[in-house]
Amino acid sequence: MRRSLLLLTAATTALVLTALLVPLTLLTRSHAADRATAEATARAQWVAHALGPVLATTDERETAEQTVESVNGEGLPSTSLILGDGRVIGPRAAGQGSAVTDPVRLARTGRAFTYEPGSGGRLVLVPVQGAKDGTAVVQVTLSERQLYAGTLASWLVLAGIGVGLVLLGLLLADRLGARLVGATRRLARTADRLAAGDLTARAEPEGPPELRLIAGELNRLAARIDELLTAERENAADLAHRLRTPVAALRLDAETLSDPDEAHRIAADVSALERSVDDVIRKARRPLREAPRADLAAVARERTAFWAPLAEDQSRTVHTDTPDAGVPVPVPVPADELAAALDALIGNVLDHTPHGTAFSLTVRRTPDGRAELTVADEGPGFPDPGAAPDRGTSGAGSTGLGLDIARRTAEEAGGTFTTGPAAPGSGARVTLAFPLPLTPPPRAHPAGTPSGPPAPTC
Repeated sequence: MRRSLLLLTAATTALVLTALLVPLTLLTRSHAADRATAEATARAQWVAHALGPVLATTDERETAEQTVESVNGEGLPSTSLILGDGRVIGPRAAGQGSAVTDPVRLARTGRAFTYEPGSGGRLVLVPVQGAKDGTAVVQVTLSERQLYAGTLASWLVLAGIGVGLVLLGLLLADRLGARLVGATRRLARTADRLAAGDLTARAEPEGPPELRLIAGELNRLAARIDELLTAERENAADLAHRLRTPVAALRLDAETLSDPDEAHRIAADVSALERSVDDVIRKARRPLREAPRADLAAVARERTAFWAPLAEDQSRTVHTDTPDAGVPVPVPVPADELAAALDALIGNVLDHTPHGTAFSLTVRRTPDGRAELTVADEGPGFPDPGAAPDRGTSGAGSTGLGLDIARRTAEEAGGTFTTGPAAPGSGARVTLAFPLPLTPPPRAHPAGTPSGPPAPTC
């Protein structure tokens, strides 16, 4: 936009200046010729006036020659006197054969005039009346250079003025373009922040009226989205809160069962349901304006340390490959959701592979600017190597809910979820890829003080 505005300004200014300067250049040329002609006419009239009394006598030729010689000089127009008998006092016109030409004959009739010969330049002829040998003629010859002297300097001044006006126009257009482009870019950055979930972003009305109107409407839209999302989350929190009463009733009913195993199984399911309801309430009450951020490497180290005792009890070797603690790997996911996804993946390995099966957890930055988490084991792998169990389907004792949690965590953050064999023909590999946020993540909990995970759902 800024470049287009500069090009448009340059083209428009150039066209306007061309329309103005072309007539001005022609006018300066004509003015220079008129000025030179006027000066030559005054010179010829002065010479004619001075030689009139001299030519009335026959013994004043030397005086006439001195007068003519006094008005000639280097750089001055050539002045000559053509007597009535055809003789010439002073320099003759270049390229002129006979001194008595048709313009001279016309001037002898008593008329003073200017004449432009075909060879260029201009002649000024003034008659001298009262000469003894007949009417003499004073002829002043102007060359092309003398006729248009000063024209080049005038043209250079006009060209300089034109260039200066073009540069001034470009400077003003650049400042205007910078203002418009800057306001537009700031408006776009505000829209990007809103699209990324930062509902506190507001556009500053600036620039032309159209951009101010857009900024105002964008702010109204952001405020309305904030209101709607707040109302929706409050409704979700209220609904989840209402579910606590029937869940509590289910827990009481489970405790009254006579079969201890059945009572324990139903109580465990009710506890899982309570945790889900609490999770809904917690998420619904999380501030909308808080952009989620977490350090994937720190969370991975924390959850691996948490599960390490159980892995050791099952005689498993755990290999963790993450960047150093001073090199964070930020991802746009809340730390608790990221921990839940990791717990689900590690829990699947512990629950659905034989004891002694080794597994690894790797965190790295990919060349395409993403953060990647990979959990791989050396177990039997997925029944279908190309796909993970669907949510709610049963396979080898798994409902697929744990993998679905991991999938939703990655996809809701704008990432991807892929599965496959860890090695040709054996093992399972689950990879979560996340985009890297623009702002750094908050400080994670130290690995030495891990918090308890939600119960794994496999």
